[in-house]
Amino acid sequence: MSETVKQGHPKGLWVLFGTEMWERFNFYGMRAILTLFMVNALMLGESNASIIYGGFLALCYLTPLLGGFISDKYLGNRSCIMLGGILMAIGQFSLFYSATIYDSNLDFSKGMFWLGLFVIIFGNGFFKPNISSMVGSLYPPQEKSKLDSAFTIFYMGINIGALLSQYFVPLFADVKVNGVQDPTVFKWGYLMAGVAMVLGTLVFFFLKDKYVISPEGLPIGAKPNKNSANGEVEEQAKFSSKSIGIAAVLFVILFFTFRYLLVSEIGFSNFEIGTLVKGIIYPIIYAAGISLAFLIMSSAENKIERERIWVIYIVSFFIIFFWAAFEQAGSSLTFIASNQTDRTFLFGWEMPASMVQIFNGLFVVILAVPFSLMWDKLRAKDKEPVSPMKQAMGLALIAISYLIIAYNVKDLGNSGLLAIKWLVLLYFIQTMGELCLSPIGLSLVGKLAPKRFASLLYGVFFIANAAGYALAGSLGAIMPATGDKFLAAAEQSIDLQKVLDKTYEPTSKELFLLAQANVVETSFGEDKVFQKSMKKIMSENAKIIENQKKDFESKQKESKSKETFKTDLSKLKYPSDEDLNKIKSEELIKCEHKTFAGFSIQNLFEFFMVFVILCGIAAVILAIISPRLQKMMNGV
Repeated sequence: MSETVKQGHPKGLWVLFGTEMWERFNFYGMRAILTLFMVNALMLGESNASIIYGGFLALCYLTPLLGGFISDKYLGNRSCIMLGGILMAIGQFSLFYSATIYDSNLDFSKGMFWLGLFVIIFGNGFFKPNISSMVGSLYPPQEKSKLDSAFTIFYMGINIGALLSQYFVPLFADVKVNGVQDPTVFKWGYLMAGVAMVLGTLVFFFLKDKYVISPEGLPIGAKPNKNSANGEVEEQAKFSSKSIGIAAVLFVILFFTFRYLLVSEIGFSNFEIGTLVKGIIYPIIYAAGISLAFLIMSSAENKIERERIWVIYIVSFFIIFFWAAFEQAGSSLTFIASNQTDRTFLFGWEMPASMVQIFNGLFVVILAVPFSLMWDKLRAKDKEPVSPMKQAMGLALIAISYLIIAYNVKDLGNSGLLAIKWLVLLYFIQTMGELCLSPIGLSLVGKLAPKRFASLLYGVFFIANAAGYALAGSLGAIMPATGDKFLAAAEQSIDLQKVLDKTYEPTSKELFLLAQANVVETSFGEDKVFQKSMKKIMSENAKIIENQKKDFESKQKESKSKETFKTDLSKLKYPSDEDLNKIKSEELIKCEHKTFAGFSIQNLFEFFMVFVILCGIAAVILAIISPRLQKMMNGV
């Protein structure tokens, strides 16, 4: 019989807690600087960075389907956790190498970057569903009531790792020199993340056999087809060939349907990175979720099992909107923190933009145990809300957080700075929402999932996260121009507001200058020679502008002038007239307001209200149907 801690939880929970803590240090440390690295080192632009970020996170929560299936069918939880940890460490070291060579060989650096992300995606797929599944397996059926509390404690481990990484990684890997991002230090963040993943894997390797065991002392998460923790032969998921075939056809039809809806085309002629992610990765995620629903439902053995699985799917659909809003932390909220926030903190210290995310982890660590105790006390009084209602509360809280921030950015204009206290408040409210939704969702799957495909249904839960992250990438890409963009345009003597409002049509040369200043984003088409020519000119101009700014700052200190910097445009190099005409005629550089669902997003207030509306509506609907979902849970 395994020993238990005073609170009544098995010691194996704390082993999994420590393993997950280091894995999350690895993941969140990398995540904190990911979009900043893409923009400032790889020169991919903010919109592309948001789309790539969303696609990357989405795939990290899609591959758990594969990892859960392989675990249930072949390797078992333990082996998959070890394999996932090793792969993620390799991926982080690949990102570290990418960040050491970006300035000498940008194309090869990008190649190593894509490779690193690819390896991390699959490593996460093996790791994530299996460690969550093992938490649920630590408790015998008569103690399933402890799962909400156990997963909240486990969730605290996740956020201790996030908290530590979001402090130490930005401290060394998000540094500005004279107000300009220094891309040379990003590598240290990736190195720290890789070392953390190695530590997490070693914790699990050395302690799993002693503590991650059943009350009878048998190993949890061993290979399938062997005796389970209670000495019985474990059931395995079985799907008929007909069901698999229908699911495959459904997947293909849905893939092309979603592709057309997202990029307005079926073919694959456009390989620009943003279109590649939105046109291939996002449709895969959405199609996989729906087709998998059919496959699993076809395997349900009776009405009760079928209804419980439906509850998992219905709740998973609603949390898509939560994660779409919550995961703005690593993209749009980080850009706003970097570009239009007064980050002056205690004693005049300016907090790095990527470190602002630390408040989410900090508040989870502070609030996780109180929330766990709160659920326990409400349960003792028979007043605990059912899981779907808790998740509706989470959605409502995140809608409130964006409503508050929306009204605080409403009057900022193009030059005002948001006080950092409002981002701190946003993360506080969102953390309470997260604690109502995410650990409760994990617990719900543990309670409702048939044992024979428990890990696969954890993968289903994570695919809802994946769809949310994909939506987060699309929504993050519609973020309007922040104050830094207007300032950069003004330095080129261009009124960006008039250009965006279509009251002034910029010349080809002015469009080039806007691209030069990273005010607008462009791939310069598919002509490699043309792209290389543009990049060379822009690189040379960047050095010229940097020298002009240094001279200006030096003279300004001597004269104590309050003039603002203006680029001496006559000193810059420009493309040939033929290339400038190509920019204009082929509309290679566009400067216009972003749109969502047919509506123009012209300022940050309108941007944040998108999340208020989406999450608010989802919260109301989920709250209304919660009583019906409670009946479908059939006593769980």
